Amino acid sequence: MSFSSDPHSRSSRPPTSPPAAHDWESTRVLTQISPRFANGQAGTAAQTDDAQDIGRAVGNGVRELFVACEPADAMTQQFDHLQPEFVAVHDLGTSASRKLLGGIAAASQRAVQRLVVRRNGAGTVLATIEYVDCPAANGRSVRLYSTEVDADTHTRQTLGRVLLGRARLGIMMVGDLPAHALTTALAPWREAVLRGGWICRRMLFMPLSAGAALPAEVAKFRAATALDATPTAQVTRPADVWGQLCLAWNAWQRQTKPGQDVASLPLLGTGSTAAAAATAANASAARAATTAPIPMPVVGAPSPTHDEPLERYLHDLSQLTGVVSACAFDIMTGQPIGHAGARPGPDELGRHGSSVLATMMSASRALGLGAAVPDMSVTLGQHHLLLRPLPGHPGAALHVVLDKPHVSLALMLLQLRRLDDALLLAARLPRG
Repeated sequence: MSFSSDPHSRSSRPPTSPPAAHDWESTRVLTQISPRFANGQAGTAAQTDDAQDIGRAVGNGVRELFVACEPADAMTQQFDHLQPEFVAVHDLGTSASRKLLGGIAAASQRAVQRLVVRRNGAGTVLATIEYVDCPAANGRSVRLYSTEVDADTHTRQTLGRVLLGRARLGIMMVGDLPAHALTTALAPWREAVLRGGWICRRMLFMPLSAGAALPAEVAKFRAATALDATPTAQVTRPADVWGQLCLAWNAWQRQTKPGQDVASLPLLGTGSTAAAAATAANASAARAATTAPIPMPVVGAPSPTHDEPLERYLHDLSQLTGVVSACAFDIMTGQPIGHAGARPGPDELGRHGSSVLATMMSASRALGLGAAVPDMSVTLGQHHLLLRPLPGHPGAALHVVLDKPHVSLALMLLQLRRLDDALLLAARLPRG
């Protein structure tokens, strides 16, 4: 894969101004990272590799960052100060990024590491970020972050924007999304780029399933943001993902640092000596690529087979115009039992759906109106929410998020009833 020169690359941008001292102080003191001065020397002794990392090591592949501000603001300050070069992997309608990190860690014989962000004073965990330091040329490494952060919804979203926006290469793993859901999923990212402060100029969109919608949506995204956004061919194996990532990263390194000894990534687990040698910057990396390939675990789930009635029901529902996300869940526990679409994810839809239904059923009992499971719709600013019993599944309910500008609520309810009938019919038919 070849990439054209990017006028917005780091080499052509003016250097970023250092953050104000009072902004940096809250995290600089807590993380014990010495500030760098114009002459490149630290405020104390020579900086070690550990001093160039975020947070402090506490063992077992864990680092801790104590903050006195929001986690996203703290990470922004850290990135502004250290100016690291890394890759961020984000999920759209799938949950493949952390599995990819695990596969890459296994193939490169590295460990998946965690950065735990804690509140200063109380020590409360605010977020946990996973990453892998991948071996590169000349004994160096390239860090891969997953934006699938363990945190509350707001913190996860803001940290995801910081990680992807400050990366040198952004990877979007795209699940089985119809065109309208893909448009909805990309909208907040387009807005984030246009707000400014977005450093990542190169993004790869990797579909995990076949579909005709992605190239057109990426073209719209590229036209609106002026980023070098490129869709790849469908990635069906972990080696496909890693190969595309390596080619893009190495091309960016060569273009932005011509003639320098760059941190090239070798192709892990491909078994191709020629391809690995082309991406390695020295003989040791080339020799590593000639060794027997190390299998990588499966990344992401295959496209739905639609053999199960509920799976087919949710998939068909997600294909209806205006459906953003749909989840079937256990009413009592909030545990998801099936999901299709983009965000919000199944855990959030199940948990909050269970809470809303419990409140409505309690109110119904208090009013002497019985305790039947409500069939309800809620209209928000830009979305409709549907909460209703799941046909043929006692004790289960359905939580659907609809894109308000692109859906007729009356038509959606009619289409849902047709799907309900098909689900009930399938449940009555003998299986085998």
